[in-house]
Amino acid sequence: MIDTALALVACGLTLAILFGGGLGTPSPGARAADATSVGLVLLATLPLVLRRRFPLAAYGVMTAATLLLFGLNYPVDVPIGPLLGVYALAVNHGGAPPVRRLAAAAAAAGFVPATAVAYLATGADVRAILVPELLWIALLFAGAWIAGDRAQLRRAHITELEERARRAENDVERERRIAVAEERTRIARELHDSAGHALNVVLMQAGAARLLQERDPEGSRGAISTIEQVARATIGEIDRLVRVLRTGEAADPPRAGPGEIEDLVERHRASGLRITADVRGSRTSLPDSLAWATYRLLQEALTNAARHGDGSAEVTLRFADDAVELTVTNPYRADDVVPGSGHGIVGMRERVSLLAGTLDVDGDHGTFRVHARLPRTEAVAR
Repeated sequence: MIDTALALVACGLTLAILFGGGLGTPSPGARAADATSVGLVLLATLPLVLRRRFPLAAYGVMTAATLLLFGLNYPVDVPIGPLLGVYALAVNHGGAPPVRRLAAAAAAAGFVPATAVAYLATGADVRAILVPELLWIALLFAGAWIAGDRAQLRRAHITELEERARRAENDVERERRIAVAEERTRIARELHDSAGHALNVVLMQAGAARLLQERDPEGSRGAISTIEQVARATIGEIDRLVRVLRTGEAADPPRAGPGEIEDLVERHRASGLRITADVRGSRTSLPDSLAWATYRLLQEALTNAARHGDGSAEVTLRFADDAVELTVTNPYRADDVVPGSGHGIVGMRERVSLLAGTLDVDGDHGTFRVHARLPRTEAVAR
């Protein structure tokens, strides 16, 4: 649509110049407008409609028609069609291969000597009109080429910026998907830790309640009460994580206060696991992320000890100014556990790596040992 309008405007202006006898004082030998000149004007302007698809062909047709107008001495002083054609050549060939770009430039530059030849055909004195007209046409064509070349560079720059914006948008979307996947993985790990711990405690307490229901009713009721407490706490934890999955918000780890670790140890003792605990240092200024990671690591280690061990575990927990160190040691059945395998150990390694800590898992000589060191500085930075 724009190209059609541009071609019609160029045609109208050229016809106005033709029927007006040219710009300024008409040349004494100029021919009056007739059907031939009108047809040539149409050929010299209307191919602009094809300037985007076939810029070189359109320019060639317009140039040939304009040179015929000059050669037949029609008063068309300004070659509007070829000028716009040169602009289109520069725009469309600015980023082309060197050979095509050179051919387009040669076609544009060849208009001036071709015009001189056309004037010679009319018997005009080329030297007399060289400075006032040929130089003027050369300047016009040079300006049109430069303008088209700048427009092509600007278009290429805009295209590059748009491409960068698309890549940045794609990068943001990819990072968002990665963040969602990481968050879902973390939630799955939380579910595994909570459900695994809860089911292990429930299983042991249910067995104790079954064995004690006749000879120790009070102990049986205590086991059932423990099952109820663990189930209620686990349901609350699962509800929290499922709510995060539904809303898509980040799951902030719950607070693990100073008494949570003692409660965790006591629950495992109540379930029948013999635990020797040595806890040193202050936890009052412990970051939430570090406290929760310590809690989860201890929970997983005690769950493994209860599930695969011989019923006992030793816990050493040291809260220092620079790090938290946790060591859990328990005898294990060699035919039941492969040290360092399983989803629980994988989850422990992921938790430790998120806080730039270290985790050592050793299962030699019938003893399973888990040692984790979590630096305080990384936890504060997060």
